[in-house]
Amino acid sequence: MRIGTHAVRWGVPVAAVAVVAGVVAAGPVIAAVQGEPSLPRRTAAELLADAAEKWQSGRLPQMSGTIVETASLGLPALPAAGGATSPLGLLSGSHQAKVWYGGPDRLRLMVPDEMNESDLVVNGDQVWWWDSAANTATRVKGAPDGAGRPDAVPYAKTVTPAQAAEEALRAAGTDTEIAISEDATVAGRAAYQVVLTPKEAGSLVKEVRLAIDGETLVPLRVQLYAKGTAEPAFEVGFDSVTFTPPAPENFAFTPPPRAKVEETTAPSIARGPHGKDGMDGVDGHDGAAPRVVGDGWDRVVVVSLPKGFEGDLAGAADRAKGARDRDGVASLANGMVKVATPVSGEWGSGRLIRTKLVSALLTDDGRMFAGAVTPEVLYAAAAAK
Repeated sequence: MRIGTHAVRWGVPVAAVAVVAGVVAAGPVIAAVQGEPSLPRRTAAELLADAAEKWQSGRLPQMSGTIVETASLGLPALPAAGGATSPLGLLSGSHQAKVWYGGPDRLRLMVPDEMNESDLVVNGDQVWWWDSAANTATRVKGAPDGAGRPDAVPYAKTVTPAQAAEEALRAAGTDTEIAISEDATVAGRAAYQVVLTPKEAGSLVKEVRLAIDGETLVPLRVQLYAKGTAEPAFEVGFDSVTFTPPAPENFAFTPPPRAKVEETTAPSIARGPHGKDGMDGVDGHDGAAPRVVGDGWDRVVVVSLPKGFEGDLAGAADRAKGARDRDGVASLANGMVKVATPVSGEWGSGRLIRTKLVSALLTDDGRMFAGAVTPEVLYAAAAAK
């Protein structure tokens, strides 16, 4: 049953993760001690209803913390376009982000990347995006009221426990068993654990575990398990968190000397900062936004590939060299072309990659289908033109 999931607006930073990263083997890296905490008993329905009521009221607690994201989907070696903070980089390994939240108009999100970092800073009507690698400070004009709401941040390419929890709850429909498991300790906090178990045969997801703070009802950790595995294939959670007001200086930003200062208009929440509709500047077939086919755990993301991928996919790398690719979609597709298995059917022909948790299909007519689903679900989506 669906327990008010459409009303749950978790309020920690939302990430823009391209195509397959949103549908995602490494063991857990976030410390948890199961069975030790003792929280007041709640059913799954009671817990999610309480969370929905709390967050509908907008009472997001001030907080700061460090988020760790770990993923190893069993993908073949693919080009690491864009570094660790790119969508491709988030598909493997472990990554960190730091967050400071002081209210609807005060937010800072910092994503380190080797020797560099990217920062989103919201302080009242001042909204800045700092890229130390490019030595560029971009002031965002026309940011809407509440731009500092963490669930309204389209800029930083990182996954947070709240966003992952919201996506999991959105997928949980009539074909999901929802239950409460043993309590856990995450980042030193006692947390409830909600277990979502899909019943849909086409899903590759065995279960999703949501750790929800027992006091604030903030999602602290999300673990995603693939069928046939004992360890989480994807995990994001707080390594440390403090629910106290951050110091005001965390929200102060002045462009460093010799930095290039730019201005841009605030994109909509559904769009990336450089391009349209989350594509972040990638030249698509016809400029169409990615779309979703199906619902629940069988959802499939469909995107038009950059120009040059039509026809013979084997020659796509050479034809797509000139495509803008800030988010790595072309690089991902090129890497897949080289290692994927040729497939065909009534839907047409193309190439397929299948891992324990993600399947992706590139068709000869220039489309990519991806989801945490079996190949048969992708073929059905490709046939439904």
